[in-house]
Amino acid sequence: MTSPAERYAAARRRAAETSRSPALADFAASLSFSLDPFQRDACEALERGSGVLVCAPTGAGKTVVGEFAVHLALVQGRKCFYTTPIKALSNQKYHDLVARHGAAKVGLLTGDNAINGDAPVVVMTTEVLRNMLYAGSSALNGLSYVVMDEVHYLADRFRGAVWEEVIIHLPPSVTLVSLSATVSNAEEFADWLVTVRGQTEAVVSEHRPVPLWQHMLVGRRMFDLFHDVEAAQKHDVHPELLRHTREMVRRMDFDPGRGRAGRRRWPGPLRADVVERLDREALLPAILFIFSRAGCDAAVQQCLQAGLRLTTPDERAEIRAVAEARTVDISSEDLQVLGYWEWLDGLERGLAAHHAGMLPAFKEIVEELFVRGLVKAVFATETLALGINMPARCVVLERLVKFNGEAHVDLTPGEYTQLTGRAGRRGIDIEGHAVVVWAPEVDPRHVAGLASTRTYPLRSSFRPSYNMAVNLVGTLGGDRARELLESSFAQFQADRSVVGLARQVQRNTETAQAYAAEMECDRGDFAEYFDIRVAIGDRERAQARQNANQRRAAAITSLEKLRVGDVIRVPSGRRAGLAVILDPGSGGFNEPRPLVLTEDRWAGRISAGEFAGPVEALARVRVPKHFNHRSPAERRDLAAALRAVGVDARVARRSARRGGGEDRELERLRHQLRAHPCHACPDREEHARWAERKHRLDRDTQSLRDKVAGRTGSLTRTFDQVCALLERRGYLASTDGKLGVTDAGRTLARVWTEADLLVAECLRRGVWEELSAAELAAAVSVLLYEARREGDERASVPRGPVGDAVERTVEIWSELETDEAAHGLELTREPDFGFVWPIYRWARGEPLSKVLGSVHTLDGDMPAGDFVRWARQVVDLLGQLSDAAGVSTRVRRSAREAIVAVNRGVLAYATVGAAVPAADI
Repeated sequence: MTSPAERYAAARRRAAETSRSPALADFAASLSFSLDPFQRDACEALERGSGVLVCAPTGAGKTVVGEFAVHLALVQGRKCFYTTPIKALSNQKYHDLVARHGAAKVGLLTGDNAINGDAPVVVMTTEVLRNMLYAGSSALNGLSYVVMDEVHYLADRFRGAVWEEVIIHLPPSVTLVSLSATVSNAEEFADWLVTVRGQTEAVVSEHRPVPLWQHMLVGRRMFDLFHDVEAAQKHDVHPELLRHTREMVRRMDFDPGRGRAGRRRWPGPLRADVVERLDREALLPAILFIFSRAGCDAAVQQCLQAGLRLTTPDERAEIRAVAEARTVDISSEDLQVLGYWEWLDGLERGLAAHHAGMLPAFKEIVEELFVRGLVKAVFATETLALGINMPARCVVLERLVKFNGEAHVDLTPGEYTQLTGRAGRRGIDIEGHAVVVWAPEVDPRHVAGLASTRTYPLRSSFRPSYNMAVNLVGTLGGDRARELLESSFAQFQADRSVVGLARQVQRNTETAQAYAAEMECDRGDFAEYFDIRVAIGDRERAQARQNANQRRAAAITSLEKLRVGDVIRVPSGRRAGLAVILDPGSGGFNEPRPLVLTEDRWAGRISAGEFAGPVEALARVRVPKHFNHRSPAERRDLAAALRAVGVDARVARRSARRGGGEDRELERLRHQLRAHPCHACPDREEHARWAERKHRLDRDTQSLRDKVAGRTGSLTRTFDQVCALLERRGYLASTDGKLGVTDAGRTLARVWTEADLLVAECLRRGVWEELSAAELAAAVSVLLYEARREGDERASVPRGPVGDAVERTVEIWSELETDEAAHGLELTREPDFGFVWPIYRWARGEPLSKVLGSVHTLDGDMPAGDFVRWARQVVDLLGQLSDAAGVSTRVRRSAREAIVAVNRGVLAYATVGAAVPAADI
């Protein structure tokens, strides 16, 4: 019990705080918890009129500062925009603010939804605000605060530029509230904010409100990663864990140097066993991160097959009620296609997957049930860590490697922290737990490094685009646009880094001089001799590349000649052996990708990259006219016929004759090398080692020099190149030495997509003029869709108007690519046909089952979530076509009709988001 003196002192402190920050005192009184020091510091800075940058861990309560900005705007009778990077976060924050302030005071603008847009508080995606700024929207009148939640998204290489555009373009009268995950260069980012926004205070907290304990699951045993807090600070792994894993490796006769090939007899713990273990340890609810959509779905099935059940009868009834209520508008036919009943079975047992391939409505249900404690274990891809607030008691990482779309890469410390940061629910758990599942190739010391590293620098990804260029020129003029680009965070970082780069160049130069002394040879000029060796190596590599290209070209040519029924041999890889051609896969815009059936009954597409040279038809088998390669029985019969062909193995393995002759230049260089006096030096290879080090260092030093030369003014140079291309194509024009926007440029200024200039070119050239609504939806999809990974089947396109429009689009892209190369640019991606058939069939009114089955990826049919996401992007672009200046009446009408045609069924099920309470308070 406090003494009278202590109560008096506390009352004095409260009075002083109220006097100093009356709005904060009023706001704090409405909360059900006390503000943490970093929250109070940031809010006090806001009330003093300063902008703030708040960097704190996941779950620490950053959004309280944003909510205080909302409170200030309402108290002052002004406006506040609350921006988020993704629609799911916008939807959730909208529900949070409506619950606090009432529906009349809060609006939502996400592209999908427009609710009460004139409200004093509007939640929106960052892109919506960027578009408002360029359009000079009247909604900006009276705007006093902008909250930029998850501002560290400006490092995103695809969308990051939007954040910098907003920060730079906002009127000076607007106070900016920037909320970020913990980054190691917060002060640098704050310094930049001061230069472009004025007074800005950085408030950084690394304190987690809920302590996080790190563990490793080795087989059936759970170990602490660190013995105690002091060991964690020193990265010292628990000795018992190290001893046990080393013993496991020795017992398995595992050679770490052999990587995956060295793994022996290690299946790892079953996923159902992991969940059961977490249940016994009272560590549920848990998120188990599996970096594969198919892996997440398979994990749920494995747990169901193991008979796992984590819910009580009452919880099961509640789960079913929520699921049925949220899917009541979805037809039974579509529910069947979506696998609703199997999905509901998992939910009722407390198990679910969560990934981008799921129908958004299904994901929202999982999120709601998880936050309510009804779903106990969610198997998720890493996208959940970047999504809505969905904390757990425990987070499990099944692997420390993920596929980034191009290759399998190790998790970075920042990614590890982002994923494990979900563990520990504030106000519910006294501690959170992160568990890494051990495998022989996982060194606990590496995990310790990931868990302990605190270096997560924020790097700008800002670059000028075509749309940005015409908007900047149109609103500011060419000269002021360049000044604005020079004030970007990207240029700020580049200018600062030049000093460090110049110092490194000097250090490298001094080291190179030392290397040069070590490589001196008394027989002659060893630098000259080594240059010949380098030239020989370069020539040999160039020749190897040329030979490889020739072999690939020969493979492509021979594949184009194959017919249905031809028997070929796939030389290597998982599909090595005889195969019969089912569909030549040629005649389109891309390389041929024949559909084949192999001896082991696998049916799928193969590419020229699987052959080292020309492909020879070794024999023929009869393929039934209406052969269905998805039928197991038909595949079995044809595979039997293929094996019965009896191709002579010697013929099948016959390789192409070698071509080409000796390279005379290579022979000359080799002769010159042998004749050089240093070639006979007994210490030649020792000198060569020092020469090789100097060669690599000189190359790195030149790269640094190029960076120094290129970084200062690099953005403005790119901007000038973009403007030069736009001027050449008639989107910008110079009058009396001043750059201005043409009518075509005004159309481009209202096209917000990665392929902005290609869209504008298609409009100018009338590519879409004669298309119906469904045809237009199909034709524009090639500018938006991007296959998830290399190797996904590139579908054909419908013949007739759609095919003609797509062909003309590709021709325009090819011209544009050539033009970009001439200007040193690489901004427009090649069109992708993978979504043409699905959206075409959908816009024509065909059922979901047929639409999802109309394109096939490496993972099977197109997932419903992918279909909805890409279809929404098509709708978004169609909406731009229906509103942009300079679009013909016919295209405008077709675009509006297409929007109506596409917005049905699973597209119409889109909600404003589940009413999930915020967890980040």
